Amino acid sequence: MPETKDPRSLLQQIVDLTAEQQRAMCDAVPLGQLADIVTSDATTAHAGQLPPEGDWTTWLILAGRGFGKTRAGAAWVHAQAAATKGARIALIGATLADARAVMVEGETGVLARSMIGRRPSFEPSRRLLTWRNGSTASLFSAAEPETLRGPQFHHAWGDEAARWGDAPGVLANLRMGLRLGDRPRLLLTTTPRPLPWLKQLVDDEGRAGAGLVVTRGRTYDNAANLPAAFIADVMRDYGGTRLGRQELDGEIIDDIEGALWTRAGFEAHRRREAPALVRTVVAVDPPASAGASADACGIVVAALGADGRGYVLADRSVQGLSPDNWARVVVAAADMFSADRVVAEVNNGGDMVGSVLRTVAPMLPFKPVRAALGKVARAEPVAALYGVGLVSHVGPLPALEDELCGLMTGGGFAGPGRSPDRADALVWALTELMLAKKTAAPGVRSF
Repeated sequence: MPETKDPRSLLQQIVDLTAEQQRAMCDAVPLGQLADIVTSDATTAHAGQLPPEGDWTTWLILAGRGFGKTRAGAAWVHAQAAATKGARIALIGATLADARAVMVEGETGVLARSMIGRRPSFEPSRRLLTWRNGSTASLFSAAEPETLRGPQFHHAWGDEAARWGDAPGVLANLRMGLRLGDRPRLLLTTTPRPLPWLKQLVDDEGRAGAGLVVTRGRTYDNAANLPAAFIADVMRDYGGTRLGRQELDGEIIDDIEGALWTRAGFEAHRRREAPALVRTVVAVDPPASAGASADACGIVVAALGADGRGYVLADRSVQGLSPDNWARVVVAAADMFSADRVVAEVNNGGDMVGSVLRTVAPMLPFKPVRAALGKVARAEPVAALYGVGLVSHVGPLPALEDELCGLMTGGGFAGPGRSPDRADALVWALTELMLAKKTAAPGVRSF
């Protein structure tokens, strides 16, 4: 197996050595060299901030906020300026103000990352950084792509490229100007957005001749350099949500055209807590077979609020468990949420589904349901409830939401996975709570 790169910075690895190992290191390395080691970028950076190996031409850092993208970019620029006497480098921000405030003068910008004695001079009026060896870096605005026509560069760094209004135009002009030296290189750092040009760029990784390397990362990867309270707050508020997956986990989150659900719809009505509830059910979409390769057992908890709206409380779906073990998960969910009923599809398992559940919990209130329509046809009326704002997800439910967003209008499932088992369980739960036919209550008729 290939060796896995230690995600910790070299400095953190040194800190984690025993006192005896640290003393041995100090004895073996001259004091001046030791000072350079513990203060250098290669030592203090975590693994995701270090340039990739190999003969690449474009390095894309696609990562969440706080990952240290700016720090990585600034350290790389300084290294290129120091390595090549008279190097010419382009720094492109979304605006000139961003390029100056973040890339140059920011807390982790080029000036901050340059060691005393090696720091370049900065002339704001000329938008120019100059190193002692004659290397220079010029600032550009992505809002003015035509300004990149004409100049030539050895290297370039573009920051928050997903915010550029005309990124393809900027990159086209920039790449035509990257023609100095033997190995012109481009570094792009950005928090992702579902933009066609960015998705195409990511898809090029691994394609022969593309010369692209993508570094992916999360906010949490840089936790050692971020306040613990910040990490706790953002994970509590946004962890697992669409915004959190994009801004914290560095994922490109996209909606599929023609899908029954959209992620924006989930976010618009998401709640941190459920209100007073009048009825709760656990719905089960059991797998047709057992084993690690079998489909998941969809287990979703939902409730009807006193306000008449539906609330999806939890996704307890599991995969690879035997019937008695997934039945225990169902019963545990029913106990935890004080469910009034367990609803389970019996098309595949028949009487076995009810039998295995009652073997685990003999008094379990159980209702078998049989599907007469396909999964997508059953899902459409439930999707309509979401469309008019009658359903809220309580907290993040990313795996369930991914499946819902893969169900297509008119039939079909675009993934993830082979089968929308979590989504099907949700459909059974909300159908039982909000769409099932009610039996008329007895009363007195008047004539």
